[in-house]
Amino acid sequence: MSIETKESKKIIVLGGDGFCGWPTSLHLSNLGHDVVIIDNLSRRNIDNELEAQSLTPIQPMGTRLKAWEEVSGRKINFYNFNIATEYDTLLAVLLDEQPDVIIHFAEQRSAPYSMKSPKHKRYTVNNNVNATHNVLCAIVESGLDIHLVHLGTMGVYGYGTAGMKIPEGYLDVKVPTETGELIHQQILYPTNPGSVYHMTKTQDQLLFHYYNKNDGIRITDLHQGIVWGTNTKETMLDDRLINRFDYDGDYGTVLNRFLMQAAVGYPITVHGTGGQTRAFIHIQDTVRCIQLAIENPPKHDERVMIFNQMTETHRVNDLAHLVSDLAGGEVVYVSNPRKEAAENELYVSNDLFLSKGLNPTTLDNGLLQEVTDIAKKYAHRVDYSKIPARSTWTKEQKPGVPEKKTEKMV
Repeated sequence: MSIETKESKKIIVLGGDGFCGWPTSLHLSNLGHDVVIIDNLSRRNIDNELEAQSLTPIQPMGTRLKAWEEVSGRKINFYNFNIATEYDTLLAVLLDEQPDVIIHFAEQRSAPYSMKSPKHKRYTVNNNVNATHNVLCAIVESGLDIHLVHLGTMGVYGYGTAGMKIPEGYLDVKVPTETGELIHQQILYPTNPGSVYHMTKTQDQLLFHYYNKNDGIRITDLHQGIVWGTNTKETMLDDRLINRFDYDGDYGTVLNRFLMQAAVGYPITVHGTGGQTRAFIHIQDTVRCIQLAIENPPKHDERVMIFNQMTETHRVNDLAHLVSDLAGGEVVYVSNPRKEAAENELYVSNDLFLSKGLNPTTLDNGLLQEVTDIAKKYAHRVDYSKIPARSTWTKEQKPGVPEKKTEKMV
């Protein structure tokens, strides 16, 4: 069943139990790579904290790994520890496993969760920044030639582009000298984070820049758009392999939330005017982009390679119309819990992945219907009290619950 690659690699996936990490681990294993997962199962613990489970039933890690071995004939080893706090263990695993590649998903990934309270802000910073720095330190101390692939976010740039395409990491600038001469330089594209979570990703970018310059670590940083969809080819092979489907106000991504809401008869909740433009990518393309990043590593003397990992941009309001046309239901406009512009344009360059062979998966009714069908299948697991987004960016804001004007979409 597996599709062998030309060159098998030992790959450690940090955060391999998560929404992106799990299908990526299976995809790479299916390609013939020797995959090892490190995860402290923190996302499962956050489920317990929020009392909001995945819409799809997630099996225990041991069950998942056993099912994959039965289905594929391939074994994935698993280490359960916290890379943000257990540095010595991380270093020991690197020395023992001798990986060619590390894929870094091991960060708290939710902007709303990072804004819930001072406790959640501090946890997000402590976890994300320390995790990234520990990985970089351990690579240097190990002396191994490891290619680090990191899943970042388009959100490091904010959502205003002044009419220009956001480039892939670096911006050409002209700096005037005192004599009037123009010096041409390239700088990291200026960041404009919109949450504590996004702020930690901007810090990642600076850490990568430093360790690449100072220690020569080969690094690929993937600035990813909002992920939609749930399953990949591998996770559909067995019910025990099913991927997460987050629908709650903290972890549910906007398009998946819309599709779930329509499927279970809950109003499609649009925050503010719905004029926000966002970048999107399907989960199948996420795992494909990780594969392409591994197959096209930077050279030893190259700077950090930055890809914009997205396939299309859409206004939130347009997505609400699309989902309503597909699945029915009414749209409800609620207060926006985030501190952001009511509307924005977004233009993004993704030429690098296209040049490496990515054939983008874009929104179509078939894939949207697939997500809707999953939502309907597991509708009995929905806790309606967890759907509204209740984390707010400022003390003055109120949670976005569906009690404002409604607009029936026909």
